[in-house]
Amino acid sequence: MMINSHNNIFYNRKPKINEEDETILMTDMGQEHELILFNDDVNTFDHVIETLVSVCNHTYEQAEQCAYIVHFSGKCSVKKGKFSYLEPLCLKLLQADLSAEIS
Repeated sequence: MMINSHNNIFYNRKPKINEEDETILMTDMGQEHELILFNDDVNTFDHVIETLVSVCNHTYEQAEQCAYIVHFSGKCSVKKGKFSYLEPLCLKLLQADLSAEIS
């Protein structure tokens, strides 16, 4: 509580937001996020390419380039957008046994 010089009382009227709501607000307020694919020693190039084509709607050439970038650099941004758009794509990549995260 704050008191000004005229002895009027002002209350802190910030709304209470729990952490989960705050996270949703922060992730969907137009912030652009990236879906990152990571290299592993398990999946074949063909599997990675086919998965990127089916999940991320990449062209074959685009998916192939991403697969090579992941192989040589260790990771590659395969899609950008709002968190709510990327989350189901990330889950599908994970279900296909690829290593991915949203940043």
